Amino acid sequence: MFFSERRNTTRWIIISISFLIISLILWNTYTFFQVFKNEERIKMNLVANAQKTLVSADENTDLNLTVEILNNNHSIPVMLTMYGDKIIGSVNVPEKIMADEKKSLQYLNNLKHENDPINIEYAPGKFQTLYYGNSELLNKLKYYPIALLLIFFLFGALIYNFYRSTKMATQNKLWAGMAKETAHQIGTPLSSLIGWVEILRTEEIDPSITVEIEKDVDRLQTIADRFSKIGSIPVLEAHNIVSETLNTYEYLQSRFSKQVTFSYNVPEEPIFAMINPTLHSWTIENLIKNAIDAMRGKGSLELQIEQDAHHVKINIKDSGTGIPKKQFKSIFEPGFTTKKRGWGLGLSLTKRIVEEYHNGKIKILHSEVGKGTTFQIQYNKKEQ
Repeated sequence: MFFSERRNTTRWIIISISFLIISLILWNTYTFFQVFKNEERIKMNLVANAQKTLVSADENTDLNLTVEILNNNHSIPVMLTMYGDKIIGSVNVPEKIMADEKKSLQYLNNLKHENDPINIEYAPGKFQTLYYGNSELLNKLKYYPIALLLIFFLFGALIYNFYRSTKMATQNKLWAGMAKETAHQIGTPLSSLIGWVEILRTEEIDPSITVEIEKDVDRLQTIADRFSKIGSIPVLEAHNIVSETLNTYEYLQSRFSKQVTFSYNVPEEPIFAMINPTLHSWTIENLIKNAIDAMRGKGSLELQIEQDAHHVKINIKDSGTGIPKKQFKSIFEPGFTTKKRGWGLGLSLTKRIVEEYHNGKIKILHSEVGKGTTFQIQYNKKEQ
């Protein structure tokens, strides 16, 4: 607990320091931007004074300094007007714009919004107006804080994603460890049950009873095997997907209420795919139990297996309540459930088994609220 709190404190200190550094950089950039903008304003005032001197000069006026000031502007776009918006000169404005009256007036309008104009009274009652924009350097500096903020948010998102991934990985390891421990704990009483089944066989008991008990013991062994495989890379082998699916389907059929009508339509010939039988059985069981829950224990359930040149497809169709289209993707997310009781892990686990362990696909093929749902699993066929 102490180390956890210390780690959290360190994490927040690092985040706070990072935020402080970014804030100082942004403030410094803003201050520099304002200083640079003021410097450009001063420069434009000098240009305006130089223009005033040039217009009002006589033959005896020394214009060397005036011309040098006017020619020294190589970065700031300037437009000079009089009598309203009549443009009488420009500096650092593209020739294409000045050649087109409409574009030049539009450019002038843009300059009006960038900086306050400077009025030049070259004679009593006679004015010229100087409009100027920001230099290229100042424009780049203006967008620098935005780029910096974007980098900051991306960096924050990266940190968040890293901690979230780390936390999820830790939780996955915890759940995998608990699953393996559960499988280990089940193993002890299971061994004892196997021994009792052997004893029952020697007694004068209806053989059908011991057969059914043995099926349930085998089922417990399968469940323990499933849990032991969580967190491990399963071994995939070529198996007949038809028989493996029917084995689970028929086992569950015998153990559910007669109010559920089971039916299936599958090919007679074997179809081979690279699967892990234990995990595949778990997948089918999850989908069937989910379907029966959706029907509230009463309705019809149909299994269909079909194939094309490269894939085998397993459809499980129920006559339950159906799923709204907006939930088609979220229903596979961990924790999502529409039941009053439940962890919302069945379908997310099924998706992981199919897609991560078997390189297959699972989706809702069709669903209509009040009429039922069809789930489809797709595996790659193993060519024989």
